[in-house]
Amino acid sequence: MNLESPKVSVGKSPEDIFIFLEDVKNFESLMPENISKFEVLSDDTFIFALSGMPEITLKKKEVVPPNKIVFGAAGGKIDFSLIGHITEKDENSSEVKLEFLGDFNPMMAMMIKKPISKFIETLATSIPKAV
Repeated sequence: MNLESPKVSVGKSPEDIFIFLEDVKNFESLMPENISKFEVLSDDTFIFALSGMPEITLKKKEVVPPNKIVFGAAGGKIDFSLIGHITEKDENSSEVKLEFLGDFNPMMAMMIKKPISKFIETLATSIPKAV
């Protein structure tokens, strides 16, 4: 399953956005209102839970400054990635798009498609206000 957030314009350089996203504690400010848990486990790992959903642990897997950052599932039964793509528009503005990649059976994909789409859209649209 491949889901993408809308592209979001941010009045910052790709470097500024990348530095913000690379610091896992900043993800707390991007989370939706229905977050029930957020905890930084290490410099590259955090755990969060949304109301009514299981806890998810994300670990930084790959960094390509200043254009790409990849977080992946750390443990658990489901393997997926959350990828941040940062594109420079000009020296003081950028576009950010989040991509969710996961390999799920059709039943699971059908159940989680809408909540995951809404989640990555919320993360992406929160970036301009948080950076």
